[in-house]
Amino acid sequence: MSWFSKLKQGLSKTAAFFTSAKIHAADLDQLEEALLRADVGYQTTSDILDRLHSLKLKADDDIRTHLHQILCEKITPISVPLQIEKAHRPFVILMIGVNGAGKTTTIGKLGQFYREQGYQVSFVAADTFRAGATEQLEQWGSKIGCTVYTAKQGADAAGLVFDSIQKSRAAGDDILFIDTAGRLQNRSDLMDELKKITRVIKKQDPSAPHATLLVLDATVGQNAVSQVKTFQEMAF
Repeated sequence: MSWFSKLKQGLSKTAAFFTSAKIHAADLDQLEEALLRADVGYQTTSDILDRLHSLKLKADDDIRTHLHQILCEKITPISVPLQIEKAHRPFVILMIGVNGAGKTTTIGKLGQFYREQGYQVSFVAADTFRAGATEQLEQWGSKIGCTVYTAKQGADAAGLVFDSIQKSRAAGDDILFIDTAGRLQNRSDLMDELKKITRVIKKQDPSAPHATLLVLDATVGQNAVSQVKTFQEMAF
């Protein structure tokens, strides 16, 4: 269940109060509880409630509309679009994240998006540990018409990445997505391997990776902050 789905579920019981003839302070108390249960965080929840209080809502106002607007305002400043720089060929995108966050699926969707814009896209199946990981990426590649660079299960991921960048450059690819194995931020051995992959990429192109995308599970709540900090130290 996504973060917004959890929030919507949490707010479902309070919806009747927000559409009633009068807005009570108790309604905002229930909203506070719903936000905290959705793991929005105390400070952000406090900011949202302060904003709602400052709006001096009337009885016929739809508090959900205002809530949606406030949440969008908080997210918009950090919503930075991914810009593909055509000066880099290939434009190397390193995908990282913990197990089950959705890296491979995200790569497939992004690959299709850029293919539809006319880019020549390839994938590297650098998750050489998880059974079926390569096959999953190959299915995406077949579906959208992308080359997928692979190695045998258990092979050295960094070595595959090194060779794949060379092949991608020779093929004239515009974008190269590197799918890495899921790893927990508290596993130093796995994070060291990610460092190795990054070093290998830079040997091929000192300016690469040109983008590093951390895929997060929306249901992990405040733990996402810890993931961002650790991966930033290891891969950026």
